[in-house]
Amino acid sequence: MPDLDPDEQAVVDTVRDFVDHQVRPVARALEHENTYPEMLIEQMKRIGIFGLAIPEPYGAVNVSTVCYALVTEELARGWMSLAGAMGGHTVVSKLLLEYGTKEQKQHYLPRMATGELRAAMALTEPGGGSDLQAMRTTARPAGDGYLINGAKTWITNARRAGLLALLCKTDPDATPVHRGISILLVEKVPGFTVSKDLPKLGYKGVESCELSFVDCQLLDGVRRRALLPGRTADDRRRGHQRDPAQRHRRAAHRAGRTPLLMTLTDDPYCRGRSGAGARCRGSVGSGTRFVGSETTGSGLGCSDLPAEPEHGGRVELEPDRGRHRAGADSCAERRLHSLDIVGIYLVDRDERAVLAE
Repeated sequence: MPDLDPDEQAVVDTVRDFVDHQVRPVARALEHENTYPEMLIEQMKRIGIFGLAIPEPYGAVNVSTVCYALVTEELARGWMSLAGAMGGHTVVSKLLLEYGTKEQKQHYLPRMATGELRAAMALTEPGGGSDLQAMRTTARPAGDGYLINGAKTWITNARRAGLLALLCKTDPDATPVHRGISILLVEKVPGFTVSKDLPKLGYKGVESCELSFVDCQLLDGVRRRALLPGRTADDRRRGHQRDPAQRHRRAAHRAGRTPLLMTLTDDPYCRGRSGAGARCRGSVGSGTRFVGSETTGSGLGCSDLPAEPEHGGRVELEPDRGRHRAGADSCAERRLHSLDIVGIYLVDRDERAVLAE
């Protein structure tokens, strides 16, 4: 990984300090209480986290992919929900920068850079999951606008987002199907309802919502600003998946949480467990994790991830792609091993004081 310049290092250091002094002391209580972290989100706005992927003239700071991934890792280390609050917003920012018209960029990006306007991406539907070509949400031309009908589910940040990038069918009869799919930029207008927040076992700091669109009208004059132009929505989705910033973001989520779980395995309770006649770190099915296994080591983070490809190259063709995927998978494996070891012990960590606050 290339060294960060002083300005980018200052950004990462600022986020690290924010996490250590303001996030970690309150994250557990907020998670258990299922409380939206309003004050933490406001501080993220002041730090400039929501504008890290938005360059001038729309934003004040535009960091490298590596710096962005390191910021994501720090947020995930403190509380995964804050990394989630940043992620979907950045996805929409990238779509606007890549495919938006000048009018769309000027209208949305300056407010998105400050966090005044937060955005969410709406893809998943109740009947089709992530099978995007099976979606039923439609947006039919109506005058100089659109009439939207349909439903979405498990949409992160939807209740508090002021802008939704909605994947829908603008031509339901198109062949092949993806040729009739578009992305509309939808604000909170009549007919668009956040029907409920869905219950979750964790990741509670950001809401996951069910959305309904019943004769939702994008009025005359809005049509030009609503439709995200360029290639088909399927091409835009694939372009987003190739974006190195998004690939690094997913890996950084995993890397950020790995050290905390591995710290739990060093607790005396976990060290004292035994199995098959030997001291171990826990059992998984028919296997046993012994002291000295891979879960006892750490140090895998964004420093192990490749930088963005040069000259706009496609990230899936970069030689480092395998190392990127291996790094992310290794983090996920270590987290799972740590959970296997700790098990239900996490439930009463308040009483046992596993981690010193």
